[in-house]
Amino acid sequence: MTEKNYNPQQKNSKTMGKQKIAEQKIEGTEVKKEEKVEDKKTEKTEKKKQVQKVKRDEATVYGTSLPISTKDSVAICKFIKRKSIPKALADLEEVEKLKKAIPMTGEIPHRKGKGMMSGRYMTKPVGYFIRMIKGLMANANMNGMDEPIIVEAVPNRASRPYGRFGRVKRKRTHIFIKAVEKNKLKMKKKKWKSEKEM
Repeated sequence: MTEKNYNPQQKNSKTMGKQKIAEQKIEGTEVKKEEKVEDKKTEKTEKKKQVQKVKRDEATVYGTSLPISTKDSVAICKFIKRKSIPKALADLEEVEKLKKAIPMTGEIPHRKGKGMMSGRYMTKPVGYFIRMIKGLMANANMNGMDEPIIVEAVPNRASRPYGRFGRVKRKRTHIFIKAVEKNKLKMKKKKWKSEKEM
């Protein structure tokens, strides 16, 4: 703008007019927004009342590409199967403290223990299993399970990456653990027996 056609009062009046229009628009939309928010809140509360949390009877946990031996994890999975979660956790913590050995088959040194000929104290893989079982316990608590029992513990060999310079193949294992509520397990057994009899 040049000095001839510059009028500060005219400029102020234009900007003030624009501000008033914008404020009116905002006030109108705010009222509408508040109404919409209240409507949404009432809808959500109604939906919450209608939808109740479904209680699950199983909890699962999955560990992918853990750096542990598949052979060791097979023995640990056999060791924790058919035990309650707190019992399995307590046993694994004893193994970590070298107070209890995990039974294994094959040409492995003999260990003292009830019904065990040979076994090992696997501290590294047991650490991973303890972490997974703690996660499984949390899942079971979240699902509202009373007495969860480990039904499945399955180790699978994962893709094994090469070590440095490609001389060594690293150990990798996938592990899947599933726990079911004790009452549901008994009901399933009764069903299977009745089906076999028919």
